[in-house]
Amino acid sequence: MSQLRVEKVQELMKQEISEIILRELKDPRIGFVTVTSVECTGDLREAKIYVSLMGDGKDAKECWAGLMSSLGFIRREIGKRIRLRFTPELTFARDKSLDYSARIQELLLKVQKEAEEKEGQSV
Repeated sequence: MSQLRVEKVQELMKQEISEIILRELKDPRIGFVTVTSVECTGDLREAKIYVSLMGDGKDAKECWAGLMSSLGFIRREIGKRIRLRFTPELTFARDKSLDYSARIQELLLKVQKEAEEKEGQSV
């Protein structure tokens, strides 16, 4: 299958899954979830959905459990919304890049603050 078609389907799935999570899921455990990317196999039989979860450890675990329990519903909705011969088998994966970038930002601000304090003391 052409790579261009796979990329288009991935982007469409990302948009649709984001919409489903935002508007259709009624699970109270699911809080602030961001779909960062979707990777499909070349034959579009399997799709890995990368999500970023906001919140502390307990909230993130509950949110993750809610997402895992809603996989069947999300797959059914994707089958209705995207007309493919086969609806892909979906799996979720945590995308920790946003957590990592937030930690880097925090460290940079800490270093900058320390540098300003040293400069203020030496004057």
